[in-house]
Amino acid sequence: MKPGLTILGSGTCVPRLDRSSCSVLLATGASLVLLDAGPGTIRRLLEAGKGIDDVTHILLSHFHPDHSADLVPFLFATRYGGSRRKKPVRLFGGPGFESFFRTLGAAYGDWLTSSRNLWSVHQLLPGCGPVCLPDFTLGFAPVNHRPESLAYRIDTPDGSSIVYSGDTGYCQSLVDLARRCDLLICEASMPDEQKIDGHLTPALAGQLATEAGAAKLVLTHFYPACDAVDIAKQCRATYKGPLVLAEDLSAVDLNA
Repeated sequence: MKPGLTILGSGTCVPRLDRSSCSVLLATGASLVLLDAGPGTIRRLLEAGKGIDDVTHILLSHFHPDHSADLVPFLFATRYGGSRRKKPVRLFGGPGFESFFRTLGAAYGDWLTSSRNLWSVHQLLPGCGPVCLPDFTLGFAPVNHRPESLAYRIDTPDGSSIVYSGDTGYCQSLVDLARRCDLLICEASMPDEQKIDGHLTPALAGQLATEAGAAKLVLTHFYPACDAVDIAKQCRATYKGPLVLAEDLSAVDLNA
């Protein structure tokens, strides 16, 4: 599998035809990783030329529906007899993920509580250090949004490093996680003049990327208010490196 990154969903909880809810697809070589699985992720995955059986890992930044709602249909479809899955998909989330998953099982019954070894659930606790997986190293850090919120860092054997912020306000933990990364995928939910708690603006995302020394910055998670302003110009006030504004199904070069 050729390494690469595709934005599956660049939007929010606001329904739109052009922007699905949050999801990023990362191919590291032998692995295909979903970073978040908001509504519309499975359809966008198919439009990107991949299927649910191709995905090896799903990382949830937090449990809000616009980041996690397609997890249930993903697993439901995996249970379908036509699935070609040969290895369990590995599911990762922050503090409370095991309880969150049990609650889904209580709602949906055997379709989620009896996996037939089609998936495994892994709860990540801040401070426990990175997880060494066969094809990449998974780092993570708590961020300023929800109690379970994590940002993720994926370091691949070829030396590439990709950081995904999830939803967050400005926080030093994300700066530290993203230190000297090749690519930072960072939320910029609202324009600078409409800052809301627990979220970043373009200028704040740019500041964070500059402080971290990120080689390249991708802004994503745009609410409709962002359509009315020059997001790139606002970000350029604090970040001078290569900049990409995410669009659904757009490929992102992992090299700056």
